Amino acid sequence: MCKLPSNVRFRALVWLRIIDEAIDGRYAPFTEYLCPQSQYAAAARVPLIKSPSLRVPKPVERPPDIHPLPDDVTAYFVYPFTLEPHILRLEDSRRATLAAHAARRTAFLQSRAEAREKQRMRAEEERRRREEEEEQRRREALRRIAPGFEPSGGPLVPVKRASAVGPELGQATAQGGAGHERSRSVMDDLVDHLAALDSNREGP
Repeated sequence: MCKLPSNVRFRALVWLRIIDEAIDGRYAPFTEYLCPQSQYAAAARVPLIKSPSLRVPKPVERPPDIHPLPDDVTAYFVYPFTLEPHILRLEDSRRATLAAHAARRTAFLQSRAEAREKQRMRAEEERRRREEEEEQRRREALRRIAPGFEPSGGPLVPVKRASAVGPELGQATAQGGAGHERSRSVMDDLVDHLAALDSNREGP
C-alpha cells in the first residue's frame, strides 16, 4: 500500500499526468512505481482533453505605419474652428432657399386670391347686369300694359302745349280709332275662325 495521503496522492498523480503529457510519457513508469496499488492508479492513464471552446488568442500585430502618440497630447486638443464657416455657409444657403420658397408660395397664393376675387367681381357684375335687364324689361312691360302703374313711379301729369293742341288731339283721335279698328278686326277674325270650326265640325 502507498503511504501517502489520498489528497497528496491525487495531486501528485495530476501533476505527474501533466508532466507525462508534456514530455511524451517519460515519467509514466514513475507514477506506477509511486502508487502501484492505489485507487487512483487507473486515473494515471486518463488523457487530459482540452475544451474546444478554449482558444488562445492570436497575438496582436501592430501595423507598421502606426503613429504613436507623443508624451504631451495637449496640441491634439487645440480646436482649429474649420467646420464653423462651412456650417454657417450651409445654414445661410438653407435659409435663403427657404425664404425664396416662402416668397414664391406667398406670391402664388396672392395671385390665386386676386384671380378668384376678379372672377367673383365679374360674376357679381354679370348677375347685377342680368337683374337690371330683367327689371328694365318688367318695367317696359308694365308701361305697355298700364302706363303710370309702376309702384316706384309717381302719377302721370298731363303736359299742355298751346301750339300743338290741335294736331296732337287729332293724332290721338286717329290713333284711338286705329286701335279700336285693330281690336275690332282681331275680334272679327276670332269670330270667323270659330264659325269655320263649327261648320267643319257639323259638315260630316
